[in-house]
Amino acid sequence: MTHPIFAKWPARHPDRLQLFGLPTPNGVKVSIMLEECGLPYEAHRIDIGANESHDPAFLSLNPNGKIPAIYDPDGPGGKPLALFESGAILIYLADKTGQFLPEDAGQRYEAIQWLMWQMGGAGPMFGQLGFFHKFAGRDYEDKRPRDRYAAESARLLGVLDGRLAGRTWIMDADYSIADISLLGWVRNLIGFYDAAEIVGFERFKNVQAWLDRGLARPAVQRGLEVCAA
Repeated sequence: MTHPIFAKWPARHPDRLQLFGLPTPNGVKVSIMLEECGLPYEAHRIDIGANESHDPAFLSLNPNGKIPAIYDPDGPGGKPLALFESGAILIYLADKTGQFLPEDAGQRYEAIQWLMWQMGGAGPMFGQLGFFHKFAGRDYEDKRPRDRYAAESARLLGVLDGRLAGRTWIMDADYSIADISLLGWVRNLIGFYDAAEIVGFERFKNVQAWLDRGLARPAVQRGLEVCAA
């Protein structure tokens, strides 16, 4: 394997898909997906606290310097594929394995729209709330940024709650990459970010039940621990 990433993170199993990540809300999307679809892979922990995501070797795989990223030695046409952005990776793995993305064209795009909703809305807003509520931003005297992101996060939870009314999963009976993309973020919002009270999470009964169902899945439980240590 000649890609520069392997100079720093060698592959012990070069025939397997290589995952470079950390169990952040974005990172666990891909580890959960890999556990769910049963595709053999090898995981490499990227310590973002030690700035490893900006190491030249990692930047050769993802010039944006963010986790997760993958390297598939058996990509389209049998050629290697390096890929970053968690949403793109989820779609790729769904297409590669034929799992967790509807075959029907209309339903496929409906699932992808909810994935994009997470990528462009829920993820960034929940992350900003985490910064202003739990991390350095909590010391800011001006609470308007925190309150803005709390209100928007609550609004987004309301959208998700409405979607889940009468449904088991976002795509109704079928668990999909739309669910996989969101589980880690909602879990983080009320857990690690300790923001349940500020967003009034108790109001969103459908989201609560959906999160419980998702976290009960064995593959989700395994995926949450990938690259943890």
